[in-house]
Amino acid sequence: MAFARLAEAAAPAARIGLGLAAVGRPGYINHGRDRDLPAQRTVDAMRERTHQLLDAAYGHGVRYLDAARSYGRSEEFLADWLRRRPDAEDAVIGSKWGYTYVADWRTDADVHEVKDHSVAAYDRQCAETDALLGPRLDLYQIHSVTPGSPALTDRALHGRLAALAAEGVTVGLSTSGPAQADAIRAALGVTWEGEPLFRTVQSTYNVLEPAAGAALAEAHEAGVAVIVKEAVANGRLASAAYAPPELLRIAEEAGAAPDAVAVAAVLHQPWAGTVLSGAATAEQLASHVGAVRLALTENQLTRLAGLAEDPAAYWRHRSQLPWS
Repeated sequence: MAFARLAEAAAPAARIGLGLAAVGRPGYINHGRDRDLPAQRTVDAMRERTHQLLDAAYGHGVRYLDAARSYGRSEEFLADWLRRRPDAEDAVIGSKWGYTYVADWRTDADVHEVKDHSVAAYDRQCAETDALLGPRLDLYQIHSVTPGSPALTDRALHGRLAALAAEGVTVGLSTSGPAQADAIRAALGVTWEGEPLFRTVQSTYNVLEPAAGAALAEAHEAGVAVIVKEAVANGRLASAAYAPPELLRIAEEAGAAPDAVAVAAVLHQPWAGTVLSGAATAEQLASHVGAVRLALTENQLTRLAGLAEDPAAYWRHRSQLPWS
C-alpha cells in the first residue's frame, strides 16, 4: 500500500491525522499529561486509551494514523486495533524508524530514546515494524532528520529505502530542530535512479515555530506530501495555562478553544496536506478535528504570525520540557 491512498478520503476531517506519540508510552514531553492520562499508566491502560482514540478518530473521519518505533508500544497498539477493526481498511498507516525506545515503560528514565540512522538500525527496525504492521504499512519515515544526518548521504541506506518503495511503501522523513528548512531542502535533492527518493516530509510547524514554512511550501510545489506535527507546540498552545494571551483573545473572538485555533492556523497554509493531532483524550481530538471548519480572518492570521519565536529559542525551550 502507499500513502497516496489518503487522497481518496474526501471528508474534510481527513486533513487531520492522529499521532500516537503521547499514548504509545507512559512518558512524553507534552504539558498536562498528569490530567490527560490514566493515573496508572500500565501497558493495558495505555493500550485501552490508544484504542479509544483510534475509534474516535476513525469515527470523526480521520484516516491517517501515525506511529513510530520509538513511541513505546504504539505500533503494537495500532496493530491490535487494526485486527479488531477490519472495517478500517481505508485507514492509511505510517510509522517511523531511526529512534529506539529504551525507557522500559518508565517515566523517570534518564534516556527515553536513542537515535541511529545507520543501515543496521534500518534493517532491524524495518523488520520489527513489518512483524507488527506487515502489509498494512503505507508510509515509512526516517525519524527526526537534521542537516547533519547520515540518512541524507548514505547511498547504501538509500538503496534499502528505494527497495522498500519498490514494494509499494511510500518512503518519507520527519525533521526536527532549528535547521528544519535545511534538512527539508537537502532531502528534496536526494534521488535514486533519477527519481526523488522521499515522497513525504513530516515537520514541526506552529504559530510559535513557523521557520520551516517556506521550505515546506517548496516541498509541496515539488510534489512531496507535507505532514505537520506539533501544531499545538507540545501543549504550549492548548490551554489558558500556557497559551499566549493573543492566542486566547483570538480564540474568544472565534468562539473556539485555543488548540483548535492553533490547528486551524496550520490548516490555512496551502501546502499543509495533513496536520497531526497528538491528542491524549477524545475531547482534545474532537477540538482538533473541529479546526477543519474554523475559518480565521486575515487579521487573526496576521496577529497569530506575530507570535513566532526565534527558532533556536523555541527548540531550546522544547529540549527542556520534562518527560512526565
